Amino acid sequence: MKTLIKISIASGIYAALLYAIYRLDNADLLMVFVTLSLMIPIVYLIFDKYKQAQVIDHLQQETLKAELNLLKSQINPHFFFNTLNNLYGLAIAKSDLTPEVIHKLAQMMRFTIYDGRKDSVSVTEEIAYLENFIELNQIRQQHQIDIRFEQHIADPAQRIPPLLFINLLENAFKHGVETLASQAYIHFSLSTNQQRISFSIENNFDAQVLAKHKLKRGQGGLGTDNVRRRLALLFPNKHQYQSSVDGDRYFAKVEIDLC
Repeated sequence: MKTLIKISIASGIYAALLYAIYRLDNADLLMVFVTLSLMIPIVYLIFDKYKQAQVIDHLQQETLKAELNLLKSQINPHFFFNTLNNLYGLAIAKSDLTPEVIHKLAQMMRFTIYDGRKDSVSVTEEIAYLENFIELNQIRQQHQIDIRFEQHIADPAQRIPPLLFINLLENAFKHGVETLASQAYIHFSLSTNQQRISFSIENNFDAQVLAKHKLKRGQGGLGTDNVRRRLALLFPNKHQYQSSVDGDRYFAKVEIDLC
């Protein structure tokens, strides 16, 4: 109703102006007025289309942000529960490791809950999170694990997306270390500079035990699907993700172009 009233008023004003200019008997002025009259709707349509594009872009950004938050919320829930169970066992046994486990678990939970929501964290913070994850898993395991973490960091303060590679490291424990009774290894590296981020990981596994684990859990590559989707959202057309299996060894590599 209000729109119709506005249109009626605008039409009345336009008709009055057109009549007034016509009465002046000035052809040039009349031509300018008509030309401007024709241009106004075109300008309005262009402006309206621009506003619609902004709204659509905003909705797309909000949708992508919501999906990224959902993907990050899927990270490590069972790891925390397993660690709490181990912590309970350590407390019952009055182990000297109990305070250390509590401290590292608290650091990881704080990072996941607070820093994990951010768009970026420093490379140093991300590395500390990965190292805490490794140490807690080493405490949980009953056998020795050969873990090597190579770091080639040009600028420790460089900002990168949080929790980007934890799924690959978690999979190395869940689908690798936990399937082996001995001689388990995880070798991985992280390299960062202003042009590129590189992450690679290799681990061994027992195929028969892994197949039983997956059948029992009813799940497969959720972690790798999570990594692929986050990379696609954060770095569209600017990343490469490769993975392969060679016998009892698994390889994965991520290359991100920051230019």
